[in-house]
Amino acid sequence: MTAPSSGPPSLGKGLDGRGVVVTGAVGGIGSAVARAVAECGARVVAVDLSEQAASDLAASLPGEGHIGIGADIGNIERHPALVATAEDAVGPLVALAHLAAVLSRRDDIREIGEADWDAQVDVNLKATFFLNRAFAEGLRSAGRPGAIVNFSSQGWWTGGFGGSVVYNATKGGIVTMTRGLARTYAAAGIRVNAVAPGLVDTAMLRDGLTDNVLQGLVDQVPLGRMAAPEEIAPAVVFLASQHASYITGATLNISGGWLMY
Repeated sequence: MTAPSSGPPSLGKGLDGRGVVVTGAVGGIGSAVARAVAECGARVVAVDLSEQAASDLAASLPGEGHIGIGADIGNIERHPALVATAEDAVGPLVALAHLAAVLSRRDDIREIGEADWDAQVDVNLKATFFLNRAFAEGLRSAGRPGAIVNFSSQGWWTGGFGGSVVYNATKGGIVTMTRGLARTYAAAGIRVNAVAPGLVDTAMLRDGLTDNVLQGLVDQVPLGRMAAPEEIAPAVVFLASQHASYITGATLNISGGWLMY
């Protein structure tokens, strides 16, 4: 006779006691993701520009074995060493949640300069490729399956407008890249997916927007509000976990209905 189930399965199946790297960890969504995977028993490697801020976040997380690392994700030459340092510190890695990104908001497309382009493309797109590759190659060399969850935006589909075009172009590139990497690493048991949040109540979203402009955006959301960062995190945990073992190359829309496809 089969023993009765003790309850519903954990959202983070397969993460307990394993290492999960979270980049952009100190940000609003990043800290929510770090906390969510920690609550599933994972050992979190919190990565952000400030080592002190990353370490403070790691110390605040539930569970044990978490660490903070200060790193400029735009420095792609450091990516293999970053992955190796993370694994040495917390043990076998099984997932990467890659949130680190920059947004250069301009009111008018004519205000966008080459520096704006370079900063956003280098951090948001180029660094995503090289960090994904370093993480996946580490898993493949160890003969270990795992998962990568990249962050796009609902703007990957709409394209945004005006001064947000460059940022949203990088987010579109992330969706395409995620699909290509998913095909590339599938045979190694490495899944690569993305999430595309809509309006999430974070400092990055609010920076540079007047209350009237922000309300105008909220008015376009069928659910009638912004998301809290904690409403994005469970989707990341799901995609990183064994519950999503047959999902790869997907981009999950989390926009309150603002984007439907």
